[in-house]
Amino acid sequence: MRASDLAEERCSIARPASLLGDRWTLVILRQAFNGIKRFEDFQATLDISRSLLSERLGRLVDAGVLRREPYKDAVRTRDRYRLTEMGLDLYPVLMALREWGDRYMAEDGPPIEIRHRGCGGEPTLELRCSECGEEVGARDAEAVPGPGLKVA
Repeated sequence: MRASDLAEERCSIARPASLLGDRWTLVILRQAFNGIKRFEDFQATLDISRSLLSERLGRLVDAGVLRREPYKDAVRTRDRYRLTEMGLDLYPVLMALREWGDRYMAEDGPPIEIRHRGCGGEPTLELRCSECGEEVGARDAEAVPGPGLKVA
């Protein structure tokens, strides 16, 4: 299967992976969550080529994850990139990836810690059953056909 075929899969993991599944897209999103909005700031903080950054930002805009917002600098009108509601909903996904990376790939400990602005506590990610409230891990879950599955 080619990578471009992932977008057509009837799979709620494959479809987002086709959009988000490269390293640049994920770190662009990380920067957006960290308050970066201008093209030049993305480029400066990531050391990414202009063409690659432009392509990735365009894909995220086309998908509805980011929106372009014009602003005027001293010389001309430029675009600022802001997370949409769809983009903001990716926060737990990035935090889950960060948590996994901190556990298995941060030999000296987490390079960044996330704190709740309200009280200073550390946010946690949990999967819980909607019926009984128990925490659900990979060994506790099963995949069953959903309403979007079309069998040929």
